[in-house]
Amino acid sequence: MTEPKKAIRSTVTQKRESEERQQTWSPANILPDPDPKEGIRFKWVRVSSMGQDDPMNYSKKIREGWTPVPVEEVPELQHLLIEPNKKFEGKMEVGGLLLCKMPEHMAKQRQDHYLAQSRGAMESVDNNLMRESDPRMPINAPQRQSRSTFGSG
Repeated sequence: MTEPKKAIRSTVTQKRESEERQQTWSPANILPDPDPKEGIRFKWVRVSSMGQDDPMNYSKKIREGWTPVPVEEVPELQHLLIEPNKKFEGKMEVGGLLLCKMPEHMAKQRQDHYLAQSRGAMESVDNNLMRESDPRMPINAPQRQSRSTFGSG
């Protein structure tokens, strides 16, 4: 009497296996991104490197407005917690990197600040370069454009 049940179970298992979508291989992402949340930007912040704590980096990021993410807020990443750091208990910390979040509007302001700082530095370099220009051998102002070209088929 147990024989027919085994046959049915085997047929069901075979059918399920044949209907499964074939998986494709891809290299492991060392730091997977959490599922996006509207109005929130995530960032992995270094809290230690090669076994040495990095309190200055962590402290700077906290002062910038980044806040550690509790493990409960990112259930899709909980499988990464193997040996939780006692200093960051209850927070998402993996291999010396702590997942932090910031409201999107603040992250945009931070990004704009650093973009302006970068532009200012490039303008300063260009001005110093142009100051060295000689009429006998003029230096043309650099054109800062990036272009993508594709080879012909």
